Amino acid sequence: MPDGRPATRIVQLAALLLLAVAAACAPAGPATVTAPATAAAGPTAPPPVRARSTPTALDVPAIGVHTTGLIDLGLTAAGAMEVPEGATTAGWFALSPVPGEVGPAVLAAHVNYDKVPGVFARLHEMKVGDTAVVTRSDGSSVRFTAYRVERFSKSAFPTGEVYGNTEGPELRLVTCGGDFDRTAHSYRDNVVVFARMA
Repeated sequence: MPDGRPATRIVQLAALLLLAVAAACAPAGPATVTAPATAAAGPTAPPPVRARSTPTALDVPAIGVHTTGLIDLGLTAAGAMEVPEGATTAGWFALSPVPGEVGPAVLAAHVNYDKVPGVFARLHEMKVGDTAVVTRSDGSSVRFTAYRVERFSKSAFPTGEVYGNTEGPELRLVTCGGDFDRTAHSYRDNVVVFARMA
């Protein structure tokens, strides 16, 4: 990867992101998740700041998404994953590649939050061939084309397929989906869009 970070670091933190997104999709308040031991055992220093090219906006015309002010999703001082705050906020997992770098850049948002439709309320409607455009802080835009849209049970989430290394720049859009479990206060599934740089 261009910034020299070990590729395995992304895979180690993949399960943490999955758990954070799962918690974030509950329509109640936000939740945090403690980092697994495998992730905590790695270096604790944050990755180099790539302020000139970090993602700032996302447009997905097919599902009516135009969101600006993307936030960085990282780890709190207590080792918990940060999650987007509110229905209208989306975030970039800052330990994944910047959109346009080799590897899977990960953007996450709520399907709903506190009874308000979230940024990714219609993510499940995306189709193969739909496009997503990420605007970066250096003024450039990166266009991705969806090649796969899947819903996965949280109990059988394919971490390697979603967060594993790729040959070229890719994008993952992640939210919750399926039935809402009122006992657990969370959705049973995750919706993931897989896209490649066009």
